[in-house]
Amino acid sequence: MPSTFSKRFLLYLGLLLGINLIQAGLMDLIYDEAYYWHYAQTLDWGYFDHPPMVALMIKISSFFFGGELGVRFIGVLMGVLGYALLWKLISHPEKEKYINLYFLLGLGLTLVHAYGFFTLPDTPLLFFTIVFLLVYKSFLQKATWLKALAMGLVMAALMYSKYHAVLVILFTLASNLSLLRNKYAWFAVFISLLAYAPHLWWLYSQEFVSIEYHLFERPNRAYEFADFTLGYLVNLVALFGLLFPFFYAALFKQKLPKGDRFNRAMVFLSYGIILFFFLSSLNRRVQTQWMIVMSIPMFIITFQWLLAKSNWRKWAMRLGMVQLVLLGYARLWLVFPVLLPLHYEAHGNEQWVNDLKEQVGDKGVVFENSYRDAPMYAFYSGANTFSLNNLMYRRNQYSIDGSEAKLQHKDVAYLHGNWNKKADKPIHITKSSGKELKGHYIDNFESYRKLRTYVVTEGTLPYNPGEEITFSISNPYSESIPLNKLRFGISYQNQFKQICENHGITVSAPEGIDSLKPGETIGFRAQLPLAQMKNEKYKKKKPSYFKVLISENGLLLGLNGNNVPLH
Repeated sequence: MPSTFSKRFLLYLGLLLGINLIQAGLMDLIYDEAYYWHYAQTLDWGYFDHPPMVALMIKISSFFFGGELGVRFIGVLMGVLGYALLWKLISHPEKEKYINLYFLLGLGLTLVHAYGFFTLPDTPLLFFTIVFLLVYKSFLQKATWLKALAMGLVMAALMYSKYHAVLVILFTLASNLSLLRNKYAWFAVFISLLAYAPHLWWLYSQEFVSIEYHLFERPNRAYEFADFTLGYLVNLVALFGLLFPFFYAALFKQKLPKGDRFNRAMVFLSYGIILFFFLSSLNRRVQTQWMIVMSIPMFIITFQWLLAKSNWRKWAMRLGMVQLVLLGYARLWLVFPVLLPLHYEAHGNEQWVNDLKEQVGDKGVVFENSYRDAPMYAFYSGANTFSLNNLMYRRNQYSIDGSEAKLQHKDVAYLHGNWNKKADKPIHITKSSGKELKGHYIDNFESYRKLRTYVVTEGTLPYNPGEEITFSISNPYSESIPLNKLRFGISYQNQFKQICENHGITVSAPEGIDSLKPGETIGFRAQLPLAQMKNEKYKKKKPSYFKVLISENGLLLGLNGNNVPLH
């Protein structure tokens, strides 16, 4: 480490590294980590929900360790190195006197603290946000081609971490529009696009599945002030815990600096993200981690502000100590559940997997509608798993990867939750959370969840029950699929893309067609059914969307088509 880090600073970093490594190795995975571990089993330039950085981190971690630490190791290193690089961003000449304050404030950033030992897409997002700001600060002092190259590569790394990274780039640009006339800045943009091109190509090859889902396919609901906007305001507090008054006081008292372009960027980033997600809260529920990048610029503003405010600083130290004790106890509880009478999702995961494996043996396991349970079981058991998603769930990585093929035509255990089905040898376990997993065995399992339907339309269709619609089915499989194994349905949704009701439909195939050949796309016809709209929430309303769905071998209807708007 450079000499600019004092021995005390390095001691604190070393302690933090040791504690986080121990925590990362002792805790069971949480469900999202297991899902991203599933990503890492097949490295690619993109995944259904996120860009690939988190998968690459986990893959590299697995070269050094097995088990949970083999998922979290690189994330732990990023978390500790992030605190070191953040220190470099502080320019105050007397900062060495306030190392204790620095760590109390830094460890008081609740989610930033947690992502020091969890590995999630926000882990690299936070790290590369700090690296980006460090490079940008140097770029402002003197722009060179080398710095522009570095900034371009870091912007690409940001975007490879999480799509929300675009807010960091755009609000930084908004704070300094002179960059639009800067040749070095344009070179940085060119480099970032060049480095990001493989992911853009992946999106194109996957029909922009991530963008389609996040922007157009996700269900929503009617605006609720308490859950949407008030919930968002609560999240603004939760980001900083007991220390929130200091962070917002520092931000609100911070004047927009004219000559200091770096601190100007910190202000723009903080207010920009607050405003962006406030507007988002008027339309949908905002999750706390979506706003996490604002923690970095607000930390820089707050730390520097407190250095000149002795009274505020004294209280920040006191509350920071209280918050550190509370967070420390919470971290112990994550490892030792007996410390609190509450259940957390990391508790008991290896145990329920062992319980299930004891029942099903070495069989592969198909989980109905659970991209959470499927990778968790695979991680702790080593078995092949698949999340078979139907119309009551959502598409995910299992909808586009090769997991289905590994279990095709195999004898499997099929876990379907509360869906009752008579079976000679039922499967039943109870997790420590109290959730029950129920299922039965299927010989020669066969599913075709990658079949896609496309309604032929040039925009919004009129809602005319009984009128004929045309749609095509594309078969991406390497085998022919007999039509007599398939049945079809239409799902109606309201204006928030929530399912109102489902209808079975009879389809007309072209004459002489009794199967879908590999790679073939065939057109079909069907009548648009009458929507009953009996549910009190939708009574006397017309559906706003529909999609054409397919069921195979008696399974519940899948998620085969996109939402088609009706008028």
